[in-house]
Formats: sequence, structure tokens, C-alpha cells
Amino acid sequence: METAASDTAGSGRDVAVKGEAAIKPEFLTTKEKFHGFVDSEWQGSKGEQASDNGTVEETKEACVEEPEAKKLKLDPEERTKGWKQDGKRLRGQNKSRPHTKPTTYDEKRLCLSVIQANRECPFGDKCHFYHDVAEYMSSKPADIGESCYLYDTFGKCAYGLSCRFAKAHTTPDFKTMENTDLVKACEGKNPVKNSLSKDLQNCLRKRSVSFKKSAEYLKTLSNNRDNKQQQGNGEACVAKVSADPTGAEQRVATEGETQSSPDKPPPVKTVGPLTDADVIKLRQCEKKQVDFRDKLYLAPLTTCGNLPFRRVCKRFGADITCGEMAMCTNLLQGQQSEWALLKRHESEDLFGVQVEGCFPDTMTRCAELINNNTDVDFVDINSGCPIDLVYKKGGGCGLMTRTRKFEQIVKGMNYVLDVPLTVKIRTGVQEKSNIAHKLIPEMKNWGVSMITLHGRSREQRYTKLADWDYITTCSKLASPVPLFGNGDILSYEDAMKARETGVSGIMIARGALIKPWIFTEIKESRHWDISSSERLDILRDFTNFGLEHWGSDTRGVEKTRTFMLEWLSFMCRYIPVGLLERVPQKINERPPYYMGRNYLESLMASQNVGDWVRIR
Repeated sequence: METAASDTAGSGRDVAVKGEAAIKPEFLTTKEKFHGFVDSEWQGSKGEQASDNGTVEETKEACVEEPEAKKLKLDPEERTKGWKQDGKRLRGQNKSRPHTKPTTYDEKRLCLSVIQANRECPFGDKCHFYHDVAEYMSSKPADIGESCYLYDTFGKCAYGLSCRFAKAHTTPDFKTMENTDLVKACEGKNPVKNSLSKDLQNCLRKRSVSFKKSAEYLKTLSNNRDNKQQQGNGEACVAKVSADPTGAEQRVATEGETQSSPDKPPPVKTVGPLTDADVIKLRQCEKKQVDFRDKLYLAPLTTCGNLPFRRVCKRFGADITCGEMAMCTNLLQGQQSEWALLKRHESEDLFGVQVEGCFPDTMTRCAELINNNTDVDFVDINSGCPIDLVYKKGGGCGLMTRTRKFEQIVKGMNYVLDVPLTVKIRTGVQEKSNIAHKLIPEMKNWGVSMITLHGRSREQRYTKLADWDYITTCSKLASPVPLFGNGDILSYEDAMKARETGVSGIMIARGALIKPWIFTEIKESRHWDISSSERLDILRDFTNFGLEHWGSDTRGVEKTRTFMLEWLSFMCRYIPVGLLERVPQKINERPPYYMGRNYLESLMASQNVGDWVRIR
């Protein structure tokens, strides 16, 4: 390894390229030499595996069920096959990329009747699944490990023979084993909360769930709307009276008769004692109180911010965690995939869920549904999502420009929630037109418990650095409501500078994806020169958490692999501290091609998806 690094030192660039991180010259290399070294070392290690275990053919047989490699279309003739005559490319999926649908994993499945004590299958000959256990085991993909994490942790594996580590807990006659001591120790424990029950799902699909408090609030909205219309009609009548003085007395009397008509009771009760029914069911001071100040907040990250990743970040010191953005309409329809985003692990001591929507009625009902059926510490409104799918229908960043709807949503959700309501916003929609400073004073009056401000506009995305000067201004306007700042934090030095702006806390997003140990660095005020083996242990923990969360069967394994590859696409941007010429690494600096201090460190620095698959 030292020889390879010294050979490439002379080919390193003397002058640092603008936008690239400054790495010590002895570690720099070129793209061709980097990939040549990674590929040659990998092939060598594969050859050693083959020679130790047997022939190359045996190694290939074990990998029969693995996905095919991506086919590259390098020939000009091949490249133009998917193009129209006018030169425009045909829309659709990339056909050269292998894609396996999740339903294909069910084709070679063992019948439930066999799993459940060999009872008779109710479908008889029409059943498409296996009834012969030996036949199923011969057609099942090869095991990918000798020990099962679920069996070693909980004493039994719920996936039985379908587990991809089945040999670890299966007898020669295909009986599933159990560790009774571990099973008793784990009995009655449920580490994951907020799962969607079948009864609730059926009620949501039949629209038989009662939303009493939401109906009360929405009724006040309709009454306010009717009152405004009546006021508008009254002003019109007054205008007509002034234009025609002869009929003034008659018109006023008619209006008075209409107001006192027994058929139409007045919208506001004016007689009798004031009861709790006339006021909001909980005052703000009676809501559950959460201390948000001086906390490290792991941002709700779509796709990558799943439960196994949050567990990893909790181990490294994240104080607040939040589920991925969930669409309120999908939650109200009882979609299992959307409810999975609300799941909470027992290690998440301060946990919230983030919802997205653009209408007061759906958002209020969704808040009441979450309040009555889940265990959360706060609910967050996403009014910062920049993607077109959300923005064009008025959600996400679109709420910032629809102040009236935004106010109705916040007040409605506050009405039905027993926990604090928080809001995540951006600086604005247009790049040079910040509007957050206008919204924040209004949101204080609406009853928001905490505000998170991402220091970029919708148009900016990640093209420029976050505007922390503007965040400073907004934090003063938000006081006494806590305001968290978000944007470009990748080291404890960045966090210290952010805290100097006067924000109540810090939200970390991409920084946690690139290096989840950033929470430890901030709390201990140091730069952690983490080794490649320690980083591999982090990925191993994520894999075990993923198998526990998504399952150890083929579908669960593939899902865990997918999310790990998503995460590795961020993790490869990390540059070890010992290789940097200037510490710390900045989030907007691209890593140049460099050789690590060992082969694994070099492999983890690769931005090629094929190398991520090797790590996986």
C-alpha cells in the first residue's frame, strides 16, 4: 500500500483545483491510477477467496442469485438505439440497468400452511407456493452468512426457513431452532412503536375513523367564512340604503328580523356561562413541554433518514430525531408504506414526525390521527420541501407564499395536538427574495413551539452556501420561540460558529450522512480521525439494524442493501482527517482522487457505484 501511495505522489497536482479539498500531496493520484489500484487489489482478494474455499466455479455458484452487473453502452451505434429520429432521447427507464421488482421474491416462497405446523393448504392444487420443504430449500438462494443477527439477538428468527442465514438456526431435518433463554429475556419487549394496526387500517380505508376535534375546528373556519360573507352582504345593504334614503327604515327592519329568526340561530353563543367547550380543549401552557434548546437535531432525511440510520446517529450522540417526511393524504388513506415512516425505536428518546400537506382539513385530521394513535414528542410541518411534486400543489415551500392557508393549518393542528407543533422553513422561494423574516413574527402568534430555518431558498437548492447571517437576524425575531439553524455543518468548528449566531440549536442533515459521528465530534469538540475499520463497523451495525427492521429474508436483505447504497453515495465524500492538508473539510469541497492509508480506506473513497456494491 505504501508503495502504491509513493508511486502516485509524484502524479499529484501541485496546485489545488478550485472547489476541491486540500489533501496532502503524497496521497493524491489520478482517476485512472486510483481505479486501476482498487480493481487490481479487489481481483486479487477475490482470487485468494477462491483458492482458499475451492475452485472458481464453486465461488461463482454461490453468487448465482446476485444481481447482474450494469451493462455499459459504449458503442456509438448502441448508444443511439434509444433515440428518436429528431435526436431526442426516448423517455422511460434505462433498460440496461437490471431491476428486480419486490414481487419476484414471492415467486419462490414457502406456503404459509407448511410454516404453520403443516396444516392442510386451503387452496389445494391452485396454490402457487412450495409445500415441499426440501424442494423449497434447494431452490432458495444460497445463504449469505453463517450467523443470523436476529437469532443471536432475540433467540429466534421470525423468518424461519426463508431467512438468508437459515442454516444458523435450522436443523438437518429443516426444523427451526430457538434459544429459550434469549426468547424469555426478550418476551414482552417491543423495541419499535407506532406500527399501523390492521383494525385502524381498515377503518381508515372505510373512512369510519372519527375526527371530532378536527370537525370542531373546521366548523369554526366555515362559520368565520359565513360571517365574512354576511358582513359583506351587510355592507352592500348599507350602501344601497345610503343610495335610497326613502326605504331606509324598512331595509333595516328586514335585516333585524333576519338576524333574530328562530330558523337560523346566531353563529356565536351570547347568553349563559362560559364553559370549556367554548375554548380550545388545551391551552398552550397545558400541552406537553419539550426542551429543544442546545440540542443536536438530526434532520428528517427522505430515503436515507430511515429507522436503522437514526439508530446509528443516536449511538453517536444525536439528541433529537425525526421521521422522514410523510404525506398527510397517504396517512389518512392507511397506506402501510407511509405509516412505516412514523415508526419509532426505543432508543429515540426525543422523537417527532414530519408531515406534508397543503389544506387545513387534511392536515388537521392527520394531526388528530397521529395524536390518538402514535407515541411522539412533537409534530413537524414541512414547509421547506423544494421538489416540484410537492411545491406545485401548494405544499412544502409553497406554504410560505400562502400565508392564510398556512395559518389555518398551524392553528388547526395546534387545536387537536397534545404535543408541541414545530415548523421547518427555508429563507424563501426566490433566491434574492427572502420572506422568512416576515413569516416568523406571525408564526409566533399562531402558537408554533419551535422553528427550524434552512439557510437557502427553494431556487438555490445546494448551489450556494447557507446564509447564516440571515439566520442570525431571524433568530432574534423568533425570540422567545426557539429557532434552529440548518445548513453546511460538517465539523465541530462549523457548529461552534453556528452557535455564535444566537440560534437555540443546530439541525444537521448532509453532514450526518457524510459522517454520522459528527455528533460525537461536536459534543467532544474534536476532529475524529476515524479509521476505515471503524467506519466498516458502522456499516455493519447499520446492516444488522436493517435486517431487524426490514427482515432477514430475500426481500429484507435487498431492501437493506438498497438503503446502504443510498447512504454510501454520501459517505464516500468523507476525507479522513489524517489525509487533509487543511482541517476541517468543508461541505462544498469536492474530494479529489486520492489513495487512502490502506486498501479499505481507498475503496471507501471511490465514487463509483460498483465499488459501493463491493463494500456492501
